[in-house]
Amino acid sequence: MSSNWRELEWSGVYPATLCPFLPDESIDENGLEAYIRDIGSVAGVRGLTCNGHTGEIMSLRPGERARVTSIVARTVKTLPRRVKVISGVSAEGSLEAIDHALAAKAAGADAILLMPPHHWLRFGRSKATAVGFVQDVADGAKIDIVLHQYPAWTRAGYTLAEMLDIISIPQVACIKMGTRDMARWRYDYEKLKEREPRKSIITCQDEYLLASLLEAADGALVGFAGFSPELIVTMVEAALDGDLAKAREAQRMVDQLARIIYNFGEPSSEAHQRMKCARWLLGKFSSPVVRRPLRPLDPAQIEQMRVRLRDIGLETRESIAA
Repeated sequence: MSSNWRELEWSGVYPATLCPFLPDESIDENGLEAYIRDIGSVAGVRGLTCNGHTGEIMSLRPGERARVTSIVARTVKTLPRRVKVISGVSAEGSLEAIDHALAAKAAGADAILLMPPHHWLRFGRSKATAVGFVQDVADGAKIDIVLHQYPAWTRAGYTLAEMLDIISIPQVACIKMGTRDMARWRYDYEKLKEREPRKSIITCQDEYLLASLLEAADGALVGFAGFSPELIVTMVEAALDGDLAKAREAQRMVDQLARIIYNFGEPSSEAHQRMKCARWLLGKFSSPVVRRPLRPLDPAQIEQMRVRLRDIGLETRESIAA
């Protein structure tokens, strides 16, 4: 946990947001605006991250990503307090990534969530390429960057040596740490903070959320906060403040919901889909529609979720057809 997390520029809770679609798979702009206003109004939410994996970035066209960012940025300006906007950037090359970052900046984003090129997952890359990619985007877009660290078991995850170089880039404001290697978690955190003590290291490990917060973190950028921001804010702030009893109390409810959505696993495309559907079942989201290539959940799965949500005391739609 961090003793001075409230003093940092990029700390606290940043929900990764869902993206609602109409039956024809076009963006439900009114539904998105209502959803952003709802979760952005939750006290303790310091910023919203659109166009992440939770927001189905891979199925959005470039212009749609900018449109989503614009809607989010416009909506948060209507809120009574400052809420930052982070927009995901996923691209295979530096020039394309710069284009997406500039589009996000023009649309009103305060920062980008920079994902690694996905061809690295297959072919790997050198340290010079990994660090150079981030430097390219920093130089080309001149916008704050939240670095998206992928799991250590992928070939796209950054090594500690790479992260130490990357965090020294002035535009890199924060690292969204998704290493999923708890044996190294605190060690990596401490080494990065030695290099840049004013830059935040925030967890994105939904399935190890409380553990990573208690071990060492300055906040959380997680999809689950886009589902239940009140619970995540309570748990994250209690954990960072050292109030373990309060954090565990919130964790008990988070666990019940997470088992319905994640089924003990880490976030996946289907888990994000189930999250969207669960929020729709609770009457807090305009539509359960997802973008292809995802396919609709089986009605039996949806009904099972509805029953399980009711079993833990939550009000849902009377039926999945409602």
